[in-house]
Amino acid sequence: MGVFTYEDEVTCSIPPAKMFKAAILDSDNLVPKIMPQAIKCVEILRRRPIHIGSKFKSMTHRVDAIDKENFTISYTVIDGDVFSGGIESISHELKVVASPDGGCIYKKGLALFKAIEAYVLAHPDEY
Repeated sequence: MGVFTYEDEVTCSIPPAKMFKAAILDSDNLVPKIMPQAIKCVEILRRRPIHIGSKFKSMTHRVDAIDKENFTISYTVIDGDVFSGGIESISHELKVVASPDGGCIYKKGLALFKAIEAYVLAHPDEY
């Protein structure tokens, strides 16, 4: 079994606490709203979110650790049709940190992060 590591950073103008709440804590409600073409629904089953409707039929994520005070989450994709070619699991560690301009840096960038930023900017009182 091999290990592939990918790291990236995405910046935005939203403060870390607000972005963590939107992107992580409320993702089951927010993601289907902002990306209905890719995600039909997110169901939380025993603290395991399942994202249904992307280019894969389904995948199961296990939340391994969440730190609301330090804005971090670790989770592992443990099941779904995303696995092929001998992949057993996919682990993620995400962290939202303050940037010098009052916004934040999302460590582990995804296109979804920019969509969440746009939504929170358009709905500032929601988060």
